[in-house]
Amino acid sequence: MKKLFAMALLSVVVLSQAYSKNKETNNKTEMKQTEEHYTFELSDKVTREKVTFKNRYGITLAGDLYLPKDRGTERLPALAISGPYGAVKEQSSGVYANQFTQRGFAVVAFDPSYTGESGGEPRNVASPDINTEDFSAAIDFLGIQPFVDREKVGIMGICGFGGMGLNAAAVDKRVKAIAVASMYDMSRVTARGYFDSMTPEQRSQMLEQLGEQRWKDVENGEPAYGAAGLPEADQLTGEEPEFVQGYVNYYKTERGFHPRSINSNDSWTATNSLSFMNMPLLTYINEISPRPVLIIAGENAHSRYFSEDAYKAANEPKELMIIPGAVHTDLYDKVDVIPFEKLELFFKENLK
Repeated sequence: MKKLFAMALLSVVVLSQAYSKNKETNNKTEMKQTEEHYTFELSDKVTREKVTFKNRYGITLAGDLYLPKDRGTERLPALAISGPYGAVKEQSSGVYANQFTQRGFAVVAFDPSYTGESGGEPRNVASPDINTEDFSAAIDFLGIQPFVDREKVGIMGICGFGGMGLNAAAVDKRVKAIAVASMYDMSRVTARGYFDSMTPEQRSQMLEQLGEQRWKDVENGEPAYGAAGLPEADQLTGEEPEFVQGYVNYYKTERGFHPRSINSNDSWTATNSLSFMNMPLLTYINEISPRPVLIIAGENAHSRYFSEDAYKAANEPKELMIIPGAVHTDLYDKVDVIPFEKLELFFKENLK
């Protein structure tokens, strides 16, 4: 049963990338233009403005800069926020930014390279290297703002960008503290399957398929895109695993839908998995120490084991916080479940 469950997860989130559609039918290389839409209401204590900045590879990233309206004259502690994997800044990362800013932080929530309003071609590609760099580029941006204290800068990573954020904190000593919620290790789940259930034979077969897809892409002169990984909300039968229902109820409903979100109505390139197959993200997580790490996961989250294993691998100071009764997507936007008081205390104590 455990193996079947693991492979069901893998088929929805990872292996869907192997089934291709052409660009004409999916229109993946065009950045979708849409009316400004956020999945949450901006606090009347907060201002928000669109900003852009470049990463080390010259890709222009799009972000939202959140500032307290009554911030005074003192320079502020600051946070760079991104995630979940396949989401945009108008979704979960914006929810976190809105909450942190009410608590006195300057925050930039950003779209990773190749997604959302950020630049990069082809569209809908992820990379453990480039997406790690995206966090450091956000730190660059925050650190040159006159209202930010560059000695008090941290990272908040959500879902797959929790793993990217931890990797960024390990390599970028300017990051003074990091917290992650509902963390995914995208390289581990892609290369080894959920619960490390992928056999060597399955891994070899997957690499063979990805190699064949590369031939097709180069012959066509453009990348193919995978099938959408999630069913529509009205297609749910109630028999699906909780995690599938959770993703659908977030990404495919008014609660969390956004036209630019890959998880809402798009898909990754068919060869996207190649980026993660032999690039372990959390190899140097122990080198974040002596800077503190806070890892938050839901008690009933299918992804909980990623957080528990990351906690074991990290050195002190570290803390693992398990939210009773919570599932993976509860930590995307449920402000009554996400422990913002704990997060506020963690960053204010450590960004000093």
